[in-house]
Amino acid sequence: MKHNTVGVLSYGLYLPENTMSAREISEATKGVWSEAAVVDKLGIVQKRIPGENDGTQEMGVRAALDALKRGNVDPKEIDVILCIGEEWKEYALTTSALYIQGAIGAHNAWGIDVQNRCCTTCSAIKIAKDMLLSDDEINTIMIVGGYRNGDFVDFTDKNMSMMYNLGAGAGALILRKGLDHNLVLGSHIMGDGSLARDAGVEIGGICRPFTPENIEEGYKSLRLLNPEHMKNRLNEVSVPNWYHCIDESLRKSGGLTRKDIGYLAILHFKRSQHVSMVAELGLAQEQTVYLENYGHIGQIDQILSLALGLEQGKIKDGTLVTMIAAGIGYVWASTCIRWGK
Repeated sequence: MKHNTVGVLSYGLYLPENTMSAREISEATKGVWSEAAVVDKLGIVQKRIPGENDGTQEMGVRAALDALKRGNVDPKEIDVILCIGEEWKEYALTTSALYIQGAIGAHNAWGIDVQNRCCTTCSAIKIAKDMLLSDDEINTIMIVGGYRNGDFVDFTDKNMSMMYNLGAGAGALILRKGLDHNLVLGSHIMGDGSLARDAGVEIGGICRPFTPENIEEGYKSLRLLNPEHMKNRLNEVSVPNWYHCIDESLRKSGGLTRKDIGYLAILHFKRSQHVSMVAELGLAQEQTVYLENYGHIGQIDQILSLALGLEQGKIKDGTLVTMIAAGIGYVWASTCIRWGK
């Protein structure tokens, strides 16, 4: 039987118990940012940070198990695992999708790691939908991964204030072919490779390998490698690209427009930008959740926002959920899901 729909069967989350407060962030900047400014400007009341056993892959396992439990899904029903976990993980060059596959007992699944920085959830949803609709033998795909890139942030680096919000956690989605609810609709993704090396972890790769002298610095070397170019280029293209992705994902969802958006699953960024974007889209603050108590957990933000929207009653049957994201590289993305029947 040929199916032409893909729906979200379940979702899962794992959030570490440990937190870092606005006051602690202020202290880590050595007073350059006051506690009030961290809250009011950066929009961080607190953020989740990893505990001793919160490895990237291990957090992914916990989110996967949560999704299986919520959806009452047998792990053997999973055909493919698309891992959206970050490259900063327990052991370099290990495949996180396969670690999760083994840990949750998804023995009938094969897996692959996909990575698009903070756009990876939106990108993976598009990949999963396309796979499900093109391959008759794939019926259920798990999207899952963990994130803790905040480990690399140097709070004394003034250029890095845009990343002081980086937190930790994991999320999972289970997509299934032929569902008649929580339908995955259109996605649109844009990239700008001129920004590909404007931000990243500077030390520890092939270009600048670890040495006995730079190891301590290297583990805090997530930086803007070309801050002037990045700032100028983003000022030129970022907002137009973002709105283009949103409008195109709506168009691809059956000719919808901004007026159809019911809930915005938006990543965490500074407070003024959040308020401005929500208003520009013609939405009320009640149609989203600002992640000021969680921070920016990379590509997990969209799954976290979806979960919070459901818990707070902001997403109901029929709500059009629009997930939006942006990631260094640079990439922008938007994905639409019609929640409920």
